[in-house]
Amino acid sequence: MKSRILAAVIFLATIIPSLSAQAPALNGEPYIHDPSTIMFSDGKYFTFGTGGGGLMSEDGWTWRSGAVRPGGGVAPDVIKIGDRYLVAYAVGGGGMSGGHASEVKTMWTKALDPKSPEFGFYDENVVASSDGVEDCDAIDPAFLLDPVTGRLWLSYGTYFGYIRMVELDPRTGKRVAGNQPVDVATAMEATAMMYRDGWYYLLGTHGTCCDGANSTYNIRVGRSRNVTGPYVDNMGIELLRGGGKLVVAASGRFVGPGHFGLLDLGDGVQKFSCHYEADLDRGGRSVLDIRPLLWKDGWPVAGDNFYGGTFQIQSERGGLALELAVDFVRMPGGMRGFGPPKGPVTPVPAQELSEVQANWPSGNIDLRIGDFMSRPHQKWTITPVANAGGYPGSPYFKIVIEGIDRALAATADNDVVTVPAFTGDPEQLWRIDQLIDGTYRIMPKSMSGKQDPLVLTAVGRSTPALARFDPGSDKGRWNFRKP
Repeated sequence: MKSRILAAVIFLATIIPSLSAQAPALNGEPYIHDPSTIMFSDGKYFTFGTGGGGLMSEDGWTWRSGAVRPGGGVAPDVIKIGDRYLVAYAVGGGGMSGGHASEVKTMWTKALDPKSPEFGFYDENVVASSDGVEDCDAIDPAFLLDPVTGRLWLSYGTYFGYIRMVELDPRTGKRVAGNQPVDVATAMEATAMMYRDGWYYLLGTHGTCCDGANSTYNIRVGRSRNVTGPYVDNMGIELLRGGGKLVVAASGRFVGPGHFGLLDLGDGVQKFSCHYEADLDRGGRSVLDIRPLLWKDGWPVAGDNFYGGTFQIQSERGGLALELAVDFVRMPGGMRGFGPPKGPVTPVPAQELSEVQANWPSGNIDLRIGDFMSRPHQKWTITPVANAGGYPGSPYFKIVIEGIDRALAATADNDVVTVPAFTGDPEQLWRIDQLIDGTYRIMPKSMSGKQDPLVLTAVGRSTPALARFDPGSDKGRWNFRKP
């Protein structure tokens, strides 16, 4: 499940001046437990949770109740196959009412929006079950449509025995005739599967759930060259022996992350959903969250949503910094000599905005990329903007020169400039996505007359502009460094 939102007043007032500082939770009312993988349908984002129903969002940032899922039960999952959505959920089990007898059921719908004329669930099937005595509890289902073979797999299970996997027919959602469950892990629950670069990854939630701020949920992973295992962690320990490399654990005010769900936005931007067992800023309630997913040495790693602060904006292409195209103002003094000082050492004060701003043009100022010298025209304050909407996991930001309101803006000519003051226009609102390698993509919310999304790009070593993002190039990748 996921979490991270505060009231708009707190959201604006609390600017955390550190890239590593924890961002506030998703906006709106993201209260949910055991969320399914987030799906995009009918122009909206949807996720379903335990007990029926779920959440929906217009932009992936502000969430509210309203998703509809019949059948009740626990811990659903959703996958899109062709023009239909296949939903799985479990009825019974989980130790509730003292039992572990359960059934995993699937059903189809052509739309997830209850207002759509194509909304409606049908063709319910039982695809897995447990009798309450065997060493498995058939709940917490999760799908994987193998991109290599086109075969559809379902994992399920909890701490009560093994995590198992069965094969389903992607055309019908029914279990493949004669297919027998395969044991793939133990000592976990709430599994998820994904494929990348020849590896199959099985993620599962370790620790205890359903105990609010005292829950110890954490998400771990193993990988295999074969979809049915054996899955092994980074230390060579099989998941069938309790292994698992840590992906994400409790941090700050968020306790007990569980129920991983991949959200692949394309062009090297991957995020994941989860719930936190307790968002301490929301009374310890269970909430939804969306966070960046990074990759390191072939393993998934949880990133942190960007929140704001003051930074140099460094180009990955050449290591240079985004700056105003203004005259360079020298600092007082010249060469101070090479040997030891003959008297007291006096610190050299930093150059102040007041020392250089008077020489800047009053209108729009162009941008360039240059050597970072910790000067005022190279320091950018980035702040989330309340009530401006957002995108999966984050709000839009304004980017201004530190100490004043001169704002970064996109132009209709695919250029970037700074305007004298921030007005909140879409061309001055910026989306900041962390890429899977840890660098960032910076994109205007919208541009007049432009259909294709463009991003801030170092089109030349010293020339910034807006261009289509190329996942295979460093031109559109940026870093945020403390000045």
